Amino acid sequence: MTEETLSLVAMQGIAHRYLTECYYGIGGRIKSELDDFQVTEVPLYQPSDHGEHSYFEIEKRDFSTLEAVERIAFALGVRSSEIGYAGLKDRKGVTRQVLSVRLVDPKRVRELKLAQIRVLWVRLHTNKLRIGHLRGNRFKIRVRDVLRASHRQIEKIVDTILDRGLPNYFGPQRFGRRGNSFRIGRALLLRDYEEVVRRIVGYPSRYENNPRVVAARFKFMGGDIPGALTSFPSSYRAERRILRYLARAEGNYRGAVRKLTHEVKRIYYSSFQSYLFNRILDHRLRLSGGRLDTLYKGDLAFLHRNQAVFNVVDPVAEQSRAAGFEISPSGPLFGKMMPWPEGIEGHIERDTVERLALRASNFHQLMPSLHMKGARRPFRVKVSELLWELQGCDLVLEFFLPKGTYATTFLREILKNDDPPFAYYTAAPEDVPVPEGLDDDEDLEGEPGES
Repeated sequence: MTEETLSLVAMQGIAHRYLTECYYGIGGRIKSELDDFQVTEVPLYQPSDHGEHSYFEIEKRDFSTLEAVERIAFALGVRSSEIGYAGLKDRKGVTRQVLSVRLVDPKRVRELKLAQIRVLWVRLHTNKLRIGHLRGNRFKIRVRDVLRASHRQIEKIVDTILDRGLPNYFGPQRFGRRGNSFRIGRALLLRDYEEVVRRIVGYPSRYENNPRVVAARFKFMGGDIPGALTSFPSSYRAERRILRYLARAEGNYRGAVRKLTHEVKRIYYSSFQSYLFNRILDHRLRLSGGRLDTLYKGDLAFLHRNQAVFNVVDPVAEQSRAAGFEISPSGPLFGKMMPWPEGIEGHIERDTVERLALRASNFHQLMPSLHMKGARRPFRVKVSELLWELQGCDLVLEFFLPKGTYATTFLREILKNDDPPFAYYTAAPEDVPVPEGLDDDEDLEGEPGES
C-alpha cells in the first residue's frame, strides 16, 4: 500500500503526539463494514430482578445511542428522558448496551420489534441506569488492508502500550465531525455569542458528506439566513432553531444561543474540557519522554481501583505503585470543584488555560444547572484481555478498555494514519469547494466573529 493510498483511507483523528512515535504505523481501514466494529458494554452491576425499572440489553446496528433511545421511547410511548443509559455508542458498528425504563411492563419491552435494534434480555432493577454505570467496554475490531509484513511492528507497538499504558486521549468523536466543537465550548465560556452561532451554523467542512449541509453553511457565512434555513436538513435541530430565531431577530446572537438546550451546551462544554485535557496530556507525554508512569512532586495521582486522587508529596516513594499500575498521574477536566495540582503539573495546567485567554473562574458557570463539577482523569489506562492476529491483509483485535476510554485512541497508535480536521489547527473557515448553485458574487469567505 502506497503512502498516497494510506491518505485516502485515513480515519479522522486528533492532533497530538503518539506514545509509540518511534514505530511506523500499519495503515488500514476501520468500519468498512458494520461487523468490522463490535462493542459490548460491561456493566458495573447486575440487575436485582426486582423494582420498577426494566433493564434491557439491546443490539443495534448502524444506530447511535441517542437515535436508538428516541426510537425505543417512541415505540414505548414514553419521553426520551425516561430512558436511562450508561454510555454513548457510535452509529457505525454493531453495539450491545443496556438501557432502562421505569414503569413499563417488561413484556412490552421484550416484544419490541424495531429495524436494526434487537432486545436481547429484560430484567427488573430498583434504580434508573445513569451515565457512568458501567465498568468498560469489550471491542472486536477488524482493520482491513494493513501494510504487509506488519507483524513485528504490531508486536512492538502493543508491547509498549502494555508496558507503559495507553495515553488516555479523548477520541475524535468528542469533537464532532468538523472537529470544532471545542471552539464552541470555549466561546460559550467567554460568552462570545456571535462566535458560538457562527461556529454552530457556519464553517463548512470537507468532512461533511451531505452537500445540502455544506451549502447551508456557505449560505449562512454569506449572510443568507433564509437560504441556510431552507438548506439544512430537518435532523439539524440546533442549527435550524438558531436560524429560525435569527430570521426574526437578526444580530441577536445572545438570544439565539438561549435556544440551545442544556444537553447541547453540555456537549460543547465537554468537548472543550476534552480538548484542554488532550493538550495537557500531549505536553505531559513530551515532558516525560513517553513515560506516563512518571510522577512529579505536586501531581494529583489517580488511584485506579476507586478513582480517588491524592497529592504526591514524595514521588520517589510512590513510583513503585505507578510502575505496578496501581496509580497514575492525572490531568484536568476543568470545573469549579476540580482539585488543582501543584508543582510542574500545576504550572502546565494554569499556563494552558491562560494561553487561551481564560481564568479558572470561567469554569464556575458549568455549575449548577449543567451539573459539570470538574474532575481528574488519569493520563493513561490499561489495555487488557488483548488478543490480535493477522488474517491475510486484515488485523483482527479483541480487547477491553475501562469506561471513558476510546478504542480509536488505541487504534491510532497502531495505524498512524489519522487525519485531524482542519479546525484543530486554525480558527479560519475551511477551504472547501463552493457548492454548485450558489451565486459567484456571494460573500463566502466570512471571518469568525471577534466580539
